[in-house]
Amino acid sequence: MGPLFEVKAVDREFYQRRLQSFLPTRIIDVHTHVWLDEFKSKQKGEEPVRAVTWPQRVALDNSIEDLTETHHLMFPGKKVIPLIFGHALSLADDIDRGNEYVRECARKNRVPALIFADPRWSEVDFEEGIISGNFLGAKVYLTRSDPRILEKDIQIYDFLPHHQLQVLDRHGWIVMLHIPRQGRLRDPLNLAQMVEIEKGYPHVKVIIAHVGRAYCPEDIGKAFEVLGETQRMLFDISANTCVETFERLIRGVGPRRILFGSDFPVLRMRTRRICEGGRYVNLVPKGLYGDVSGDPHLREVAGKDADQLTFFMYEAIEAFRRAATNTDLNKNDIGAVFFGNAAEVLCEAGMPESFLNGGGGE
Repeated sequence: MGPLFEVKAVDREFYQRRLQSFLPTRIIDVHTHVWLDEFKSKQKGEEPVRAVTWPQRVALDNSIEDLTETHHLMFPGKKVIPLIFGHALSLADDIDRGNEYVRECARKNRVPALIFADPRWSEVDFEEGIISGNFLGAKVYLTRSDPRILEKDIQIYDFLPHHQLQVLDRHGWIVMLHIPRQGRLRDPLNLAQMVEIEKGYPHVKVIIAHVGRAYCPEDIGKAFEVLGETQRMLFDISANTCVETFERLIRGVGPRRILFGSDFPVLRMRTRRICEGGRYVNLVPKGLYGDVSGDPHLREVAGKDADQLTFFMYEAIEAFRRAATNTDLNKNDIGAVFFGNAAEVLCEAGMPESFLNGGGGE
């Protein structure tokens, strides 16, 4: 049986020339999804589509074995420790089996994990679920909001309710937050609620996924002027290739509040992302991901353009490398972003320090 996916000469050359010496020997990946296809609902059309669908073209599922192999193939010579959580985006997905699988994967592999939370859970159920599963907090997602709410109207509290924030605050746990709304990071209501959470729940370790989905410069707005008043809010750089976003992030909050994340398995995609009119477009090899004609976020390329495409993961790290160079980050800063910051946060949330000696790689 061959490897999970092909690593081509173009990938090896990109990694060796641009990334290998930039990355520290030990890496913590704070944003990885682990699930089996059997946990996903096969029912269609029963609830509104409130998230992009192109990531589903990359992988049917992502077992812990697949995740380990992905890190091994993507980061030769490095030791990678993942923070894992499930992928129950649909209300019809089996969230309980997904969380049980993640719990078992974390226990057997001695890696940290978050519960994938449902806003309908009571305070007691939410707290007991985290404690009984030895989770370090929760991953929350907008698609688990009440299906009667239109995507454009979803607020953070619709899928991260106050009673669950109270639990997270009481224990000093982590919440991995993918913010909603079409305005992304620049949305005034998002920003107001992010600041409100920072002030009202000072012990929650809030990680804003994907730098608030600011995938293009137009998504930033005055976000970092507003977020300048925050002191603890963290940002993961997963699934983002916008150099300007990273530069604004570094200048706005400093390198000690930035965490590396991959969003695997999505970033196994072979692509280069561009922005057009404030909208991101992923350029992908013709035919690799099926019929993409109806997806505004995907565009096929062929010939030499396709042959030169490497992994989404490498493009994302390269974008951060360029931003780090432009903002004069030093080796210690890079080590903090890719390992030290996450190690501190995870240990404060309850991860045994012995886990830091784990990880895959060569």
